[in-house]
Amino acid sequence: MNISVLRFGKLSSVAALALAVAAPLALVAALRADDPKTREDAKPSQLAKDLIGTWVLVGTPDKIGEPPATGGRLKFFTGRHWTITEADESGKVVFHHGGTYKISDEEYAETIKYANESTSELVGKTFKFKIKVEGEKYTQVGIDNQYTEVWKRAK
Repeated sequence: MNISVLRFGKLSSVAALALAVAAPLALVAALRADDPKTREDAKPSQLAKDLIGTWVLVGTPDKIGEPPATGGRLKFFTGRHWTITEADESGKVVFHHGGTYKISDEEYAETIKYANESTSELVGKTFKFKIKVEGEKYTQVGIDNQYTEVWKRAK
């Protein structure tokens, strides 16, 4: 066997292994660079920090109830990404969508990046809200939209 072919084969294996390791690491680095918690120039506000977590819909500002025993709507915030899922009483998902968000003072803007079929018409849309977190209660008031809601931190 030609020795140059042997060397090339070994080099190809080493190169493939290096790429297999480097590609996921590069992806993680890129994702972390976008994450406000890892960017040096980003200092999240107290409101942004308080928002992180899981919330369950309990009503509107004029009619607040208790979280449902089964089913219901959950909203999750991570610091940059959000998602919302609603299930009926049997546990079947009614809708699920999410995307990215930004907070500036008390104004919150969420952009839908993905959705299941029942809410797919929302992909690409951005909704704005005035928001506040008071202890275990999160209130969002829709700005030019109907989504004025009160949420309680999920336990």
